This record gives sequence, structure tokens and C-alpha cells, in this order.
Amino acid sequence: MNINTYPFALPQKPYFVEYLFYQGMFLPHEIEMIQALWREDDIAAAEVSSDAKYDESLRKGSVLGIEVTDQNRWAYQKLEQIAHAANNERYQFDMTGFNEPLQLARYGVGDFFDWHLDFGSGNISNRKLSMTIQLTDPDEYEGGDLQFMINQRVVTAPREKGTIIVFPSFILHRVTEITKGTRESIVAWVSGPAFR
Repeated sequence: MNINTYPFALPQKPYFVEYLFYQGMFLPHEIEMIQALWREDDIAAAEVSSDAKYDESLRKGSVLGIEVTDQNRWAYQKLEQIAHAANNERYQFDMTGFNEPLQLARYGVGDFFDWHLDFGSGNISNRKLSMTIQLTDPDEYEGGDLQFMINQRVVTAPREKGTIIVFPSFILHRVTEITKGTRESIVAWVSGPAFR
């Protein structure tokens, strides 16, 4: 599915898909603005588990939280619009918005994120939709594929720079190990009331 224009055209009745993507949604100058937010002094090791402990057997990489400011509010607004369009088109979840800051993620050689869900107990129990925005040209790194486990079949998401991948937070996924170069992305979670 390629959607490159606004407004979004929505079908009358949604139907579930494990993930969907929108290509060309972040333009080169917007990606540069986002990458300029990366501050080496503020990065943290990527954490895994409900008690937020670092575990290199599950995930290795660096992250930086992006709090809402006047300079980056446009990115939140753009992602919110895309999340609502995807939700209306496919899922019809009850959503309230971003309850966590956007996160810049960087994977270098040897970095990865093994199979996991973005949904679970504790403070991640209200996540409804997950979003990944590709910030790096696919020719600049090897490995680092975002993959989904769908009916015991591994499916690889598109890698094109500027592509936004949207999926329910309960879908099993991973980022394969980087073997060359560096991969940067934004990750975001749209939250809402508990599933019932």
C-alpha cells in the first residue's frame, strides 16, 4: 500500500492487517530536522522488559526520547494524523494519543532487537498502535530489517527512507542484527483505554 497524498481516503468498513506502510511520508528535509535532534550526551542504552532493565541478550542499541517542543511539534502532529488514518482504515481501536515521547533509535554494527511485543504489563499495557519511521537510506546499512512473525512466517517490512510502518502493538516483531553501517528510525506508540 503506497499512500503519498493527503487527505487519506478511508474505506467504509475497516479490515485487519498485521501491518501497513506509507511511503514517502517524511521528506528529506524533515528527516534531516529529526536527525539533528540526536544529542550524543543524552543517548541511553535501549532498555527491555517491564522493569526497564538493560538486557543485551534481547536488545542492543541506543535511544533518545524526543519530548514535544515548538521545534518538533510538527513531527508529533504528522504521526498522529497518520496513526488516526491507519486506525480508521484498518483497526478501529479506541485511542487517546501519544502517552510516551517519540523515540529516536540507532542501531550500529552488532545491534539488534530480538522478537518482542510492544504491548505488555505495567506502563506499556495501554499501547494500541506502534509506528516505525525509517530515517536511513537502505543502502547505508546491512541487516537491521524490521520483521514480523505472521502465522509462523517471517515477513520483512519496507526499508525505504521516509517510510512509516504502522502495526498493532501486540504483533510479534524484531529488528535483525546490523552487520554494516548504522540504521536510524523513530519509534512511537499510540495509546488508549485497555483492550476489552
